[in-house]
Amino acid sequence: MSGGAYVLIFDGLSDWEPAHALAELRRSGGMEVVSVGFTSEPITTMGGLRILPDTTLDAVDPVDMRILILPGGELWETAGPPDAVLELLGRAEAAGVPIAAICAATIAAARAGLLAARRHTSNGRDYLVAAAPTYAGADHYVEDALAVRDRGVITASGVGSVEFAREIMAELDVLDEASRAVWFDLFKHGVLPEPA
Repeated sequence: MSGGAYVLIFDGLSDWEPAHALAELRRSGGMEVVSVGFTSEPITTMGGLRILPDTTLDAVDPVDMRILILPGGELWETAGPPDAVLELLGRAEAAGVPIAAICAATIAAARAGLLAARRHTSNGRDYLVAAAPTYAGADHYVEDALAVRDRGVITASGVGSVEFAREIMAELDVLDEASRAVWFDLFKHGVLPEPA
């Protein structure tokens, strides 16, 4: 299957949250990583990285995507998800494109209605209830998981970036199951792989 890993970028994004996933999608999955900005102007991440978007939100076509990744950041909690993001999430879901949201970006997934009938997680059920007035998925919230994957939607807590990456890799069939387990033990627990 063709298509790139599209990641939404914006001032103040939590740059560490999608990092493990993007590295493995590119390195092990052979995917192009495409940064999507609200405009074509450079952005500065929470960690101070300046990134020039490859494309803009209004130019994105879901047919080109293998996955759409939304990192966390204060944008989601302060301004809330812009209408253009909610519209893209709807188009991506309709096209069968997997969507991955971590930390505060789960607010956008909730407001777009993606969590109403799917198992999911975030930074807490009450966090979503407070931040997304239209959130209708409280009964499907999974309390004890740092990342959850359900029918093409991956959600994660802000402290679950390694779990987030593992679920994205599983969704896209990057590495086999045994290799993903070795990868997870290495990056989550510091367990070095057995010598070949």
